[in-house]
Amino acid sequence: MSAKTLHHLIVIGLLMLWELLPRTGLIPELFLPSLSSTLLAGWNEAAEYGHALAVTLYEVAVSMALACGGGILLGAVVGSLPRPRLLIMPMVSSLYAVPLVILYPVFTVWLGIGSESKIAFASIYGFLPTMLATAAGIQTIDPQLLLAARSMGATLSQRLVRVIIPAAIPTVLSGLRIGGALVIVGVVVSEMLISSAGIGYLISRYRTILDSPHVFAGVLLVLFMAIAFNTAIRWVERKAAIWQTGTRAGQSAADEVGSGAMQPAT
Repeated sequence: MSAKTLHHLIVIGLLMLWELLPRTGLIPELFLPSLSSTLLAGWNEAAEYGHALAVTLYEVAVSMALACGGGILLGAVVGSLPRPRLLIMPMVSSLYAVPLVILYPVFTVWLGIGSESKIAFASIYGFLPTMLATAAGIQTIDPQLLLAARSMGATLSQRLVRVIIPAAIPTVLSGLRIGGALVIVGVVVSEMLISSAGIGYLISRYRTILDSPHVFAGVLLVLFMAIAFNTAIRWVERKAAIWQTGTRAGQSAADEVGSGAMQPAT
């Protein structure tokens, strides 16, 4: 039996247990509603869930662009420069150890309870692990690649784009996976705490009235978002498999930088 088949069988088994355990009374419906009643609750309120999902997806998309894009770029810069690395990395590592959810009330004071505070909170929540993973990945690059690119006249931006980031892609993608997942968590948690829109708000609202099927319908949507993001990252990893060799990829990138840097300016 292949691993893929086993994986599918496990998923099917869990879904069957989800349906049967509440139906047989082994688990109270208040704690775990059956799968069918959860799907029916979501279908009956499809318009409401659709609007909430659109709000959450917008906040996740903006937060992910800020967190992952900024984390990769700043992590590449910090990781490739010794002095900033020694100054910044200990502070970022210490800040990452702090439970950042305690800072969300500060964001609401500064930015209100709209999308701005959720985007700011989720961006910082996902930014830190992405930056740390990227900076750590830079340390695994062969120093000879950077030396070759520098000797060929490559600027810092050229070294970042064509040598450093490509050679560190495996580690960067690992940080991106963690950072993106934390962005989703950050948006949903902030919506649950203080909000009037989004999937997290619906989950919190239905929780207060003990409507378990609607709560789990919202949880399913969050789960689908996480699965879709993980699938996208796996697709990117397959497309970036050429960089998994590290040295060969970085060497070709350095050669490309050198050929571009040695061309006369027009």
